[in-house]
Amino acid sequence: MTTQQSEIGLIGLAVMGENLALNIESKGFPISVYNRTVSKTEAFINGRAKGKKFFGAASLEEFVQSIKRPRKIIMLVKAGAAVDQLIEQLVPILEPGDILIDGGNSHFPDTIRRTAYVESKGLLYVGSGVSGGEEGALHGPSLMPGGSPAAWPEIQPIFQTICAKTPEGEPCCEWIGENGAGHFVKMVHNGIEYGDMQLICEVYDLMKRGLGMSNAEMGEVFGQWNQGELDSYLIEITRDILAYKDEQGHEILDSILDAAGQKGTGKWTVVSALDEGTPLTLIGESVFARCLSAAKAERVEASKQIKPELLASSIDASEKTTFLDDLRQALFASKIISYAQGYQLMRAAAKTQGWSLNYGGIALTWRGGCIIRSAFLGDIKKAFSNNPSLVNLLLDPFFNEAVVSRQAAWRRVIVKATQLGIPVPCLGAALTYFDGYRSDRLPANLLQAQRDYFGAHTYERVDKPRGEFFHTNWTGRGGSTTSQTYSA
Repeated sequence: MTTQQSEIGLIGLAVMGENLALNIESKGFPISVYNRTVSKTEAFINGRAKGKKFFGAASLEEFVQSIKRPRKIIMLVKAGAAVDQLIEQLVPILEPGDILIDGGNSHFPDTIRRTAYVESKGLLYVGSGVSGGEEGALHGPSLMPGGSPAAWPEIQPIFQTICAKTPEGEPCCEWIGENGAGHFVKMVHNGIEYGDMQLICEVYDLMKRGLGMSNAEMGEVFGQWNQGELDSYLIEITRDILAYKDEQGHEILDSILDAAGQKGTGKWTVVSALDEGTPLTLIGESVFARCLSAAKAERVEASKQIKPELLASSIDASEKTTFLDDLRQALFASKIISYAQGYQLMRAAAKTQGWSLNYGGIALTWRGGCIIRSAFLGDIKKAFSNNPSLVNLLLDPFFNEAVVSRQAAWRRVIVKATQLGIPVPCLGAALTYFDGYRSDRLPANLLQAQRDYFGAHTYERVDKPRGEFFHTNWTGRGGSTTSQTYSA
């Protein structure tokens, strides 16, 4: 390949990098690749990339010179300091208008900072969420780019060609917004992923311990559910996991230690919700459920010392069909709550950061290629197309009816789980949020009285306009001096 013939470049040839590079080349875009370990580049060029339109560079300088201007360079390196170090190496050898694209799982505040820095050097910057794992990278991921708006017209033809497509052929890639918006939306995606996975695990636990079902039986149920309203990637792979046996006929699932890992994106989502004052309760519980699972040795010891008083030991066989249908309805309603909370967080952050987010477009982006792809994302897109200023999915007619009509089954599941002593933190948190959000009065009046009693924090009154604050001398020993007013 002669100098400056590649349409795009990619740095970082781990599994995701290799697969995304192969995807890009297969769609007709000659591509340059570089890896810090030169032998890795050579092995790729002489292996999976052999005979294809690739250029393997031995140095960053050679890599940069092989790409057409304005250069488009995807960085797929470990999030954190490695990204900053790579930017510092690239900035001096790039030219005005060149575009750096971070395709890793960077934290959105870092992307906000990096966008400003790179733009100050006369370059453009994109932080793009990439979802779909190894298979998605190779065959079509969900892409969530944000950053320098001027970069979008340059990268759009490539991004919308290599991404996943909806059944109608629409690209699962839209421009998300300014600076860190793309990585923020990817973070929320990952938080919803945490919630979806935990909800499925709770349903599995109720099937296994409550109904005594075998893995094969559970796999059949998840397979049936995947044909209806719960049609989604995570339900599909749960079906496959439950049915999987190794060469010796052993069910691998039963040999896996019940201690979950995490990389931190779920925690970032919950911290962001706390910063924004947004009730992301379901996803918060999903993160804490992983933390609790990780304390395996402590739980084993506690199980020997703490004996619960249960109201039931199992679910009667005569109830099985009815309870499985209740589980299906409870899972669907809870999934809607997870998305409702995630969208509330995005709306709050957009206001804080000054982003103009296309909420329907985000749902479209998630319809294919990504881990949380599911059938009802099309309904989310419709909801925001019908009402772009929709403040909560529960106020959309479709989702309102979907949740309200399933609440009886949902409540029966929570009651039965409580009687059995089987923890359902996310199913329970979803129902609690639903009951809280639909309540026109909550006990926060007592909470405000308590705050005013011990700290003179003041309160508002139901018989006065909002914004007027009052203080009561509850003990007779206090004065009229108050603390600052509260934010609500």
